[in-house]
Amino acid sequence: MIKFILLNTLLMIALTTQAQKIRIKTGIEVLKDQNFKCLEGKRVGLITNPTGVDNNLKSTIDILHEAPNVNLVALYGPEHGVRGDVHAGDKVDNSADPSTGLPVYSLYGKTRKATPEMLKGIDVLVYDIQDIGCRSFTYISTMGLAMEAAAENNIEFVVLDRPNPVGGLKVEGSLVEDGYISFVSQFKIPYLYGLTCGELALMLNRENMLGKQCKLNVVKMKSWKRKMNYEDTGLQWIPSSPHIPHPHSALFYPVSGILGELGYMSIGVGYTIPFQMFAAPWVKAEELAKNLNNLQLPGVIFRPIHLKPFYSVGQGENLQGVQVHIVDFKKAALSDIQFYVMQEVAVLYPDKAVFDHADKERFNMFDKVCGSKEIRERFSKNNRWEDVRDYWYKDVNAFRKLSKKYYLYK
Repeated sequence: MIKFILLNTLLMIALTTQAQKIRIKTGIEVLKDQNFKCLEGKRVGLITNPTGVDNNLKSTIDILHEAPNVNLVALYGPEHGVRGDVHAGDKVDNSADPSTGLPVYSLYGKTRKATPEMLKGIDVLVYDIQDIGCRSFTYISTMGLAMEAAAENNIEFVVLDRPNPVGGLKVEGSLVEDGYISFVSQFKIPYLYGLTCGELALMLNRENMLGKQCKLNVVKMKSWKRKMNYEDTGLQWIPSSPHIPHPHSALFYPVSGILGELGYMSIGVGYTIPFQMFAAPWVKAEELAKNLNNLQLPGVIFRPIHLKPFYSVGQGENLQGVQVHIVDFKKAALSDIQFYVMQEVAVLYPDKAVFDHADKERFNMFDKVCGSKEIRERFSKNNRWEDVRDYWYKDVNAFRKLSKKYYLYK
């Protein structure tokens, strides 16, 4: 009887963990359906990484390399490398791809923008990378700079479109300001911008957000809707970086990523739930959870958590804090959550108020990710999110209106 119950339980688990039916076609699938027509007769350079795969998880590198009417001549690697073998923040070196023998040029090393030498002999650059819909994730910076390089060298640019895993409806954060343009805030767009990479490329190109317009072609997805999160697509998730292991990781990245730049609290990087928590040795889990839940933030519940990180902030220490549970994604304001945590930490532990206690050497990166020093300076005065909220959201309505011109999907 016990064996029967156990077998039945295992069967139920297996059934519930099976992948659901794939409901959309990404750009690479559509390109295959078109028999690669837009690439025929051209020497092709491909910007990609392990997330560039078709619906059967075959690499776009291998697909283009094997296509009889495609002449793939070079690969270009963003952060983490073409095959995903480089750690976050580490420089990517020029090399040769062991599978195809093609030269691999680094776009995350000595240069972040392809040089004329790197593009010599290329007629068209193809971009196929799954990003996470957040401005500070560097793949869209790589895309934009590659578009600039393509324009300067009279090369076509093709984007194989992919879903925004946060969907196409959430827009949060102010625009990047002059003086704060960096590889983690390369363009004057909100922190969450609610566009696919193809839609973003169209906007960057047509709104003169690049040094020069390029000849751009976006290969649209089929059947993607703006209301979809990644699970709704039925696609398998390839980790877009080591700490974005699951599709829901993309939803949590904006929840804690800005605060995480300060190294002031553990945000779960180095533990099993990256970006889903906030903890420190001086926090009392139950009281912080109580204070945060008393705020009744829409769509969010905070649960007390005790942990010992394996690496990174708080490695080997007994920490306490809260795990963030998003119970209604539509209602949750993702990027606000970390600021409410900072606020309640200052209420409960005034001697640990973030900008009095965090490493001042890291303020610069915090400001770059925010796109302005105003967020830090306004918050610092009273440690209250309400002092910052209006500034953080001041550009959202105007951006929504502008970006709708470039929607490719309903």
